[in-house]
Amino acid sequence: MKEYKLESLVYYSKLTLDKEHILKSSSKDIQAKLDEYSSEGWRLVSTDVEDFGLGMYFYLYFERDKN
Repeated sequence: MKEYKLESLVYYSKLTLDKEHILKSSSKDIQAKLDEYSSEGWRLVSTDVEDFGLGMYFYLYFERDKN
């Protein structure tokens, strides 16, 4: 049997000439979440990204075998 977990991360746009600033700032946080969950036995099975207004919403879907 599997158990599932959803992690949501939100990043907001700011005034800058760097059009990739959200990507740069989110990459470290997302990698930290991946490392954290993998150390607890979770596997990343899917991702999704939505933009709404000035924000970008990253959804990370994890699963692991239930003990």
